[in-house]
Amino acid sequence: MKNHQRRDAIIRNLRRNGSSTVAALAQDVEASTRTVLRDIGVLRDEGYVIHSEPGRGGGLYLDPQSVQTTARLSVAEVFALLISVASMRAAGMFPFSGLADEGLAKIEKSLPADKVRDLRRFLDCLYVGRLAPQVDLSDLGPMDPGLLPAFEAAFLQRRYLRFQYRDAKGVRSARQIEPQAMLILPPVWYLVAWDPARDDFRHFRMDRISAPEIVEGSMFRRRHVVFDDGVRPVR
Repeated sequence: MKNHQRRDAIIRNLRRNGSSTVAALAQDVEASTRTVLRDIGVLRDEGYVIHSEPGRGGGLYLDPQSVQTTARLSVAEVFALLISVASMRAAGMFPFSGLADEGLAKIEKSLPADKVRDLRRFLDCLYVGRLAPQVDLSDLGPMDPGLLPAFEAAFLQRRYLRFQYRDAKGVRSARQIEPQAMLILPPVWYLVAWDPARDDFRHFRMDRISAPEIVEGSMFRRRHVVFDDGVRPVR
C-alpha cells in the first residue's frame, strides 16, 4: 500500500472495530509495527484523536468525534480544483466565484509550505482566454485522466513528456515534447509545448492526447511563450 492508502486503512479499521492493537493493525495493512506506529503519529498530526491504553489487553482506539483537520491533498488535486474554477470563470459561467475563491484559499492555507510552493509554480504555467467562434467542436472528447498527474511531474520537474497524439484528421503519432504551459479556451484545453522534432512551439488539444508518460533523465529549460491578445495568466 502507499502511505496514504495504509493510513486510510488504519482509520477505517479503528472506526469499524472500535479498538485494535498495533500488531493487529500491522497485520491488517501488511506493514511492520514500526511503520504503523509512525503512521499513528502522522494521523495524530493531521488531527485525528487516537488514544492508546498500555498493558495487557490495551490497544488503540479512535475518538468517535475525531475528524481530520489537515487537508491531505496533492498538488495535482488542488490544481485540478483551481483550473476548474479558472475555466468556468473564463467561460463566463461562474455565478459563485466569491465563495469558490474563499474555499480554495482555505485549502491552500492548510497545505504545507512545499506544496504551496509547487502549487504556485504550477499556476505560473496556466493561461485562460476565449475560444474563437469558428473552431470546430464536433469531435471534442474526454481527456485522459492520467494527464494531470503526468503534468505535475513534467511542469514541476521540467521532465520531457511522451504521448500518443491524434490530429484533426485522425492521424496518430508519437510525440516527445517539453511542456511549457496549459491554455484553457473553454471548452477546449491545450497543452502548449516546445516540440524538439519540429524546432517550434505546438498546441496540442488535450482531449486528443493519450497514454501520457514522463521521460526520466534529462531536463529541459523554461521557454517564453507568446500568446494572442485576450489570453491572460491565472493568478
